Amino acid sequence: MTARPRKFMQRCTLYAGLVTAAAVLTPVGFDGAWSQTAPGVPPLDLQEPPQPAASRNDPPPASAPGPDNSLIHDIGKLFEKSLSVLPPLKSPGEAIDDLNAHARDSAKETIKDAGDALSRLAKPSFMAAGRTICPAAADGTPDCKSAADRLCQSKGYKEGKSLNADSAETCSAKVYIPGRKRKPDDCRTDNYVTTALCQ
Repeated sequence: MTARPRKFMQRCTLYAGLVTAAAVLTPVGFDGAWSQTAPGVPPLDLQEPPQPAASRNDPPPASAPGPDNSLIHDIGKLFEKSLSVLPPLKSPGEAIDDLNAHARDSAKETIKDAGDALSRLAKPSFMAAGRTICPAAADGTPDCKSAADRLCQSKGYKEGKSLNADSAETCSAKVYIPGRKRKPDDCRTDNYVTTALCQ
């Protein structure tokens, strides 16, 4: 009789060890092994109900912006408006192309100006001296340009530019009559070109 209770105890210990080993070796995430429902009670379905499939004609659901999202949305609109007012920025390549074009144009103008100056210097010029009267222009002023041209043409050149001028008073013989008062039309002032640069 003592052998039966010992065998019973050995079997209980063996079963207890197997149950303990099974509990330790069972994965933690195993859901189906430990049901929390009582027998005879249907389990609760905690999944969300299936959504009806959206048709192609239905518009996408509009999400109402929350208080924080509306502020961020308004700031985003403000930045978009400010960017539309500002001129677009050029890429570095475009900026370098603009600088190169500007430098090319400046170099062309400088070369053209230098060429004009050299062509002016290359023309032979001659300084002519003489005394040529400046005729009166239509408005009564002396025309010394035509006098310089005449002075240079007398030296064999085409045209001239007045460098030095002189003036003298020319009076009629009536001025020298004793006792006669001088009148405004008795004398006139004549202008003369004395030096001209001829080309």
